[in-house]
Amino acid sequence: MKKGIDFIGITTVFLCHDGQGNILLSKRSNKCRDEHGRWDPGGGSLEYGQRVEDSLKREVKEEYGTDVLDFEFLGYRDVHRNENRIKSHWVALDFKVLVDKNKVKNCEPHKCEELKWFKLNNLPEPMHSQFTTFYELYKNKLNL
Repeated sequence: MKKGIDFIGITTVFLCHDGQGNILLSKRSNKCRDEHGRWDPGGGSLEYGQRVEDSLKREVKEEYGTDVLDFEFLGYRDVHRNENRIKSHWVALDFKVLVDKNKVKNCEPHKCEELKWFKLNNLPEPMHSQFTTFYELYKNKLNL
């Protein structure tokens, strides 16, 4: 059985920033599940028995090789998608996460072609299909 397809998946989504107005985005590789070549914040599944906060810290470490210095829970999204005729349903727990810019590295090159820092007013294209919704929901909380 597959998370998000056979049953509702829960994911922690994190928009990492450096405290200086820069946000970290990753470009999804062709080996990702979907959204190939699109830029997005990080994220990963909540594992059975794991606390949400621990999942957040684990995923940031797995993807970017650095520790969470501070975080803020932004809210949640009920995400229904239909990608290539495959319907999925996820509950996304969204966070803003402070990291040390100098310690960030690409720890999942098989999933992520590139990591890059951006300003919110100068985002790359194409963005992940869910990013516009994320941004619209939380733009007042993303005062970086």
